[in-house]
Amino acid sequence: MTIVSQYEATPAGGDSAGAGTPPPSGTPEVAGTDVAGTDVTGTDVTAAVHDVARRAKVASRTLATANRMTKDAALGAVADALVAAADQIVAANAEDLERGRANGMSDGLLDRLALTPDRIGQIAAALRDVAALPDPVGEVVRGQTLPNGLRLRQVRVPMGVVGMIYEARPNVTVDAAGLALKSGNAVILRGGSAAASSNAVIVAVMQGALAARGLPADLVQSIDAYGRAGGVALMRARGLVDVLIPRGGADLIQTVVRESLVPVIETGVGNVHVYVDATADVDMAVAIVMNAKTQRVGVCNAAETLLVHEDAAPAFLPAALAALADAGVVLHGDPAALSFAPAGATVLPATDEDWATEYLALELGVRVVPSLDEAIEHIRTWSSGHTEAIVTRDIAAADRFVAEVDSAAVMVNASTRFTDGGELGLGAEIGISTQKLHARGPMGLTELTTTKWVVTGDGHVKP
Repeated sequence: MTIVSQYEATPAGGDSAGAGTPPPSGTPEVAGTDVAGTDVTGTDVTAAVHDVARRAKVASRTLATANRMTKDAALGAVADALVAAADQIVAANAEDLERGRANGMSDGLLDRLALTPDRIGQIAAALRDVAALPDPVGEVVRGQTLPNGLRLRQVRVPMGVVGMIYEARPNVTVDAAGLALKSGNAVILRGGSAAASSNAVIVAVMQGALAARGLPADLVQSIDAYGRAGGVALMRARGLVDVLIPRGGADLIQTVVRESLVPVIETGVGNVHVYVDATADVDMAVAIVMNAKTQRVGVCNAAETLLVHEDAAPAFLPAALAALADAGVVLHGDPAALSFAPAGATVLPATDEDWATEYLALELGVRVVPSLDEAIEHIRTWSSGHTEAIVTRDIAAADRFVAEVDSAAVMVNASTRFTDGGELGLGAEIGISTQKLHARGPMGLTELTTTKWVVTGDGHVKP
């Protein structure tokens, strides 16, 4: 095996803050924009973004009374339009990819950014899946008739205007719009300069499809043209934007959480773990680890750390590490784990930084642990609360893992790659929440609604 000094390696990080990350307030904006939010052409960015938000709020009212048939037909029209415009979208995406490569974007992030006709077809299919789902708007969450005769219903209603700030993910542009429309919301998108060309075409295609169905184009709007200052203005649009969802790297998410005056649903990075227990079936464990790490590396549900019970290590690690090395995975391990690495594998001595890192690349932390307790403690210490998996034939161990691991999703004998709105039957997702208030885990249609109380009386007055 090839041992590389940790000081010679280039640190791997999560999603780059990149062009999609708004700076803290009081700091200079992007080139061409001053700190007051006025661009070089004299445009007042704050006023422009707030005007977008006002138009979105007006447009959202058309969906408040729209029936499911209207919304589903609109989603179908958008899906058809995206497929019809695939060549145009791919051409615009090529511009983004060329810029990304020139700027040194990692292979994992380039993969996130890339669109092909097949991927566009999959994105359109996800929209049709959303259209086929039950409409959450109007669902009665609970209800009763009080002793005094008042009839109560708590019903689901749209949020209103949803803002999205995200990075280098043109598929999110479509997913966010589709979920917002189905749940009765307008959406304002800030997708960052890395995907600017792709997003401009995609948004234009969606707006055209909506207008063709008699719905306001303002239901889906982008503020990418206003740069980072636009993102800051969106965060300040309290009263015009009902909820803001950041999706991307830790820097972006924490900046939005810290700086926003608009209520935020915090999505999280994916420092994801797979634990192979003492009783794990070796073939099953190898297959799950390989899928979790290598099936697609630049996604938040890809595994970043492999924990192995010391009793399973002699049988499991030689096969697993050989397969990972053959796939080009760089191994960051403790001495016990690296002792099983095959000749020719590229390995690094693991540090605390490795246990804390979301690589989004063909890199993996590997540690041998003496017990299930130690595996759980490692996850408690380093996890981002996204997804963890256990591979085991011991029901009691699985039950303990599920009960004691405090993450948004826990897998038993299944790949972490299933933490996904589409895979879990939500049609698509607007993000994966690692917080505990309002929403947790993949956020689909229901998570983009709130509730209101409807109280019906017959001349009732409070005594």
